[in-house]
Order: sequence, then structure tokens, then C-alpha cells
Amino acid sequence: MEYFTVKFIHVLGVVLFLGNIIVSALWKTQADKTGNPVIIAFACRLMNMTDLAFTALGGALITIGGIGLFHATGIAISDAPHLTIGISLFGMAAMLWVTGLVPLQIYMSKIASRTVQAGDQTMPPAYEKCRKLWNIIGLIAVILPLATLYFMIYR
Repeated sequence: MEYFTVKFIHVLGVVLFLGNIIVSALWKTQADKTGNPVIIAFACRLMNMTDLAFTALGGALITIGGIGLFHATGIAISDAPHLTIGISLFGMAAMLWVTGLVPLQIYMSKIASRTVQAGDQTMPPAYEKCRKLWNIIGLIAVILPLATLYFMIYR
């Protein structure tokens, strides 16, 4: 692939990925502050949908574009330690997302949905425990890609 094509794919992936993780975190945090199970359930459901549509797609485009850029530029990864660090940080963020955030989000969505169906006006303690853990893992999962962005641009 031509350099500008793979660079466009890579940058588009970064925009989708970073944009969605930051907006989703803000969106869900604000929904949680309301304490309203209907709003929380709505936010959880849409966060799961947008993660699949934008975070996963963005991550795939970042990977495809990154591999394409290595081929297009002929850079050896051993000659670019900043890229090795960036790729490692991105991989750690992806692992946190797949093994921590997504399962928590699905579980939290189920709790919120059941709470709404039951007609309860407050979220149960199980949701609060998950929310606290999600906030901690989520903060790390946002910082890692931002650090990745720094190392990918730094030369």
C-alpha cells in the first residue's frame, strides 16, 4: 500500500479509538452521577455498542495502518525504540480493554437493565462495586493510549 493511504488508515484509527474511549468515559461518568437507573442503563448499552463500532474498529485500523507504515517506510522496529514502547503500551491498553473493561461493561449493563426492569429507583451495590473498578481500569486504559500517542509521535 502507498504511504499516504496507510497513514490515513492509521490516523483515522487513532481518531476513532481515542475519541471513543475518551467520550465514552465522560459520557458514562456523567450518567452514573445522575443515579438514575434508566439513564445509566441507556449509557451502558450505548457504550457497549460504540465500543464495538468505534473502539474495536479504531484498534483494527491502527494495527492495519501501523503494519502498513512499517512496510511503506521500511523502518526496522529495532531502529525505532520509541515505536517499540508505543506498540507495547497500545498492546497493554488493548489487553485491559478486552480482559477488564469489556466484561465489566457487559456485566454493568446487565445490572442496570435488570434494575430498570424491576422498577427500582437506585442502582444496587453490585453496580457500585463494578463502577469503581471500571473507573480505575478505565483511567489506566485511557492513559496508556495517550502515552502511546506521545511515543508514536516522539522521535
